[in-house]
Amino acid sequence: MTLSEELQWRGFIAEHTLDNVSDLDKAPRNFYWGTDPSADSLHIGHLAALMMCACFVRHGYTPYYLVGGATGQIGDPKDTVERDLKGLDEIAKNKVALAKQIVRVTHSPADTQVLDNLDWFGEVKFLPFLREIGKAFSMTQLLDRQFVQKRIGEGGSGISYAEFSYTLIQGYDFLHLFRTHHVDLQLCGADQYGNCTSGIHLIRRLEGAKADAYSCPLIIDKVTGRKFGKSEGNAVWLDSEKTSIFDFYQFWLNQPDEVLGEYFKYYTLVTPEELDDILAKHAENPGARYGQRTLARMVTEVVHGEAAANSAEKITGILFGEGQISDLSEDELNLLASSFPTAAKGANLLDILVETGLASSKGEGRNFIASGAISINGVKAAEDAPVSEIALIKRGKNKFALVK
Repeated sequence: MTLSEELQWRGFIAEHTLDNVSDLDKAPRNFYWGTDPSADSLHIGHLAALMMCACFVRHGYTPYYLVGGATGQIGDPKDTVERDLKGLDEIAKNKVALAKQIVRVTHSPADTQVLDNLDWFGEVKFLPFLREIGKAFSMTQLLDRQFVQKRIGEGGSGISYAEFSYTLIQGYDFLHLFRTHHVDLQLCGADQYGNCTSGIHLIRRLEGAKADAYSCPLIIDKVTGRKFGKSEGNAVWLDSEKTSIFDFYQFWLNQPDEVLGEYFKYYTLVTPEELDDILAKHAENPGARYGQRTLARMVTEVVHGEAAANSAEKITGILFGEGQISDLSEDELNLLASSFPTAAKGANLLDILVETGLASSKGEGRNFIASGAISINGVKAAEDAPVSEIALIKRGKNKFALVK
């Protein structure tokens, strides 16, 4: 497939300034994609945009990634309320963490440049910025921006001059990268498209040159109907310290059948032929969840690597009767412990049930045992007795605790 064909097949097309998407199949260009260090990890809302970037990289485009140490001090304006300002030390820490994630997920060359706009904004003086950049925009143009209208319209919370100026700062980033690295294409999520056009406007106005912006749709969680993201409270993080590898794997494993095709295209490297085979095999026995298991494995491998995907897959099998907990390595036990309540071996079963929350009281625990709802390493528990070995305690179909 050409780049334009792959982008269309994967669904990575929203707004753009190209005459035709097939223009992307001409000589590869330099592009940039940026994010602010508002957290110490990206999440799966970012992951779709990064997988779009990976398409461009595979087709020979040269990436420049931007982690905004300058814009991060202000915060990208939201439609509702002013963002809380981050401390400078926190921003510096976050920048390092995000840079590593970006290069790894996009499979970009080892020498890929991850830039920080604080490196050039630290030298920008206020009056020259207003003379060159501020004079290039009309207030009418800026006030027409959707986020500004929502903030200053009836019932809006208002907007500070700092956030109002954000789009000029991001526009200047594009201008600077055009001047210094010949970057003439900015990739973004659909919610950033308006800010991208600020850079296009500056490049045309001040350099007499053409630049483009290209956006991918925001991915909506089909279960909740909301976009994936930190502000929505449903973030699934790429950092295993924030969302464990096991929980990350489980998220994909629990997706409904109707999103499989879409999510395979967005979040994996699967080809059309491979996807047809996967969906056909899934359709033969949907109850076996072959599609979900394959999706979970592939996305986990993209973000965390093959070894981590193997471990998550192995642990999931053991939870549902495909193997024994004794088959797990120490690292895999630790991975399991990061996702389930744990208790120390040697305690009585009833105490463990209460301590780990599998029962609210010893009385309830006795009832669970009597009804056959409690199993230890796959064997129904018959009585309250010490659990003296590493064990997986299970209540019902999907409530677990680890004795370690």
